[in-house]
Amino acid sequence: MQNNGSVVETASVSEVRSRIAHKVVGRERETDLLLAAVAAGRDLMLEGPPGTSKSTLLGAITSEWDIPLVFVEGNADLTPSRLVGHHNPARVLREDYTADNFVEGPLIEAMRTGGFLYIEEFNRAPEDTLNTLLTAMAERVITVPRVGSVTALPTFRIVASMNPYDNIGTTRLSTSVHDRMCRLAITYQDAAAEREIVVRRTGVGSARVVADAVAVTRATRERDDIRQGSSVRGAIDVALMVAQLAQMRGVELPAADSVEPPRGLPEDYTIVVLDAMMVALSGRIHLDDTAFETPEAVLHQIWQDHFILLPAAAEPG
Repeated sequence: MQNNGSVVETASVSEVRSRIAHKVVGRERETDLLLAAVAAGRDLMLEGPPGTSKSTLLGAITSEWDIPLVFVEGNADLTPSRLVGHHNPARVLREDYTADNFVEGPLIEAMRTGGFLYIEEFNRAPEDTLNTLLTAMAERVITVPRVGSVTALPTFRIVASMNPYDNIGTTRLSTSVHDRMCRLAITYQDAAAEREIVVRRTGVGSARVVADAVAVTRATRERDDIRQGSSVRGAIDVALMVAQLAQMRGVELPAADSVEPPRGLPEDYTIVVLDAMMVALSGRIHLDDTAFETPEAVLHQIWQDHFILLPAAAEPG
């Protein structure tokens, strides 16, 4: 890639896209758009709930291009000096301020190495810290007092992510920040893709367990009394918990005839799923402010809908 945003070889980007497709499940469109933006030299905002493959996509891209991925967590403690860097206090007392005793922060590290600076929970960082990025985004150069100017290598990018459902302890991003970044909205994958992810991440061989874990997890995103449901990470943990509990209790995992739960599943199996849901999902769902029930009560309702009401409503046979 060149500093003006053009791609040296278009074919190489296409080849990278093909290789990434084998690493990431069900993200073809998002992969195309993300690759196009960074290959064109743009900084990017990834907006979507947790567990929607944002970090996975970035890691796959930087790995294929063999450039660093510098990770930063956005929070109230991310001051401009932590982002840019600071002078070593002990050495300053002995030597005064010099370029040699400057400790680079993640922004300078990413600029010098030509890496991607990935700032997670971008809108949780203080406003003055976000403003520090403006010059780096616009000019690809930042001036550090007593150190000098640092010019980014051509592959340097700033990629940020934020959760659109989160409004507690967040900072409203300025127009100047928005104006310097492209934006890609990433939503949850479809059920088939999530089942494939659970299989890959858990190694659970029971298709019945995988189908049920994904179904009850996805149901947490569809209720009016849940402000934010669980990501696929919840389904992964449900499947792992079910496998462990079933083994401990001597419960046989049913054969899977369909994605939907059939009638007559053994009660000892469905109870194992319920117990797994309570552990894996109760901390991952965020109830609406008007909800009067506990997370456990809501999950019990989802379990009933899935294993009792849905099979009962199905056509005979």
